[in-house]
Amino acid sequence: MARQLRAEQTRATIITAAADLFDRHGYESTSLSDIVAHAKVTKGALYFHFAAKEDLAQAILELNARAGQRLVAEVESRGYSSLEALIRATFGAARLAVEDPVPRAALRLATADIAVRPPLRHPFTEWLEFANRKFTAAVRESDVHGDLDVGVVAHSLVSFFIGTRVAGRSLEPVGRLPRRVAEMWHLLIRSLVPVHRRPRYVTLATQLEREVRTA
Repeated sequence: MARQLRAEQTRATIITAAADLFDRHGYESTSLSDIVAHAKVTKGALYFHFAAKEDLAQAILELNARAGQRLVAEVESRGYSSLEALIRATFGAARLAVEDPVPRAALRLATADIAVRPPLRHPFTEWLEFANRKFTAAVRESDVHGDLDVGVVAHSLVSFFIGTRVAGRSLEPVGRLPRRVAEMWHLLIRSLVPVHRRPRYVTLATQLEREVRTA
């Protein structure tokens, strides 16, 4: 039992070290030797868990997918309106990105044409489907304009959210991300939400930005 626990801890250490390096330097510029040195493990320990760098990339993408699924399940279980659930999910993703190198590395992998092995699905596809589902329900709930083209808006949101993270990676500290997500939502709310419902969602975005920034 103790040996299994140590093996699990070593595997987690290697993944975290790889994620940190992939995030800071990129996948192609990071070698297995770099990961071994950063994780402070032996090459034998690394190869015991991962046969190649591609396997490490898949492990990071899998961890990120599970974290995203837990986040979506959590917000959907709370009985929020569909638009509120969507807003909260984006701030939840921002919080994870601020706190953990795994989602930051997963974003770099997802934007670097690293193949996603089935049955794992590309993270952008999962976000797009979630946004489509929530905007469709938000139309029914009258929280967004009834003539909304849901597919276009969902695609625009995901592109806006991913683009904000990608651009921010090069331009400013990751801790600025919650503020950028709030700014994104302030713009979207003004264009998507009927006037009488806007104050509720503008206030929510401002509140969530403050919560994530001070967590």
